[in-house]
Amino acid sequence: MFGDMSGMMSKLKEAQQKVEETKKRLNQVLIDEKSTNGKIQVTISANREVKAIQIDASLLHDAEELEDYLIMTLNNAIKKASDINEQELAVAAKSGMPNIPGMDVFK
Repeated sequence: MFGDMSGMMSKLKEAQQKVEETKKRLNQVLIDEKSTNGKIQVTISANREVKAIQIDASLLHDAEELEDYLIMTLNNAIKKASDINEQELAVAAKSGMPNIPGMDVFK
């Protein structure tokens, strides 16, 4: 009915391995995001881990402005990282999946 079960299991293990390799690679993919005023720069990995934050000294005197720009910049960076992460993991998972009729989850 399902053909070669051991072949499908092998394909599933291969897909899982590709996903894990992709996750490791995404730790090395860095996204730099600057605030709209250019006074904050955030660097995060495609796995959404903050690597660096640079803040212009002029923002240190206004905590509210600093918080606003930091939140906006971090959210923009996280959105970009999430988009990259989801796309890359979907490709990795799909490439190793066996062709099972009715199981087109990664279109």
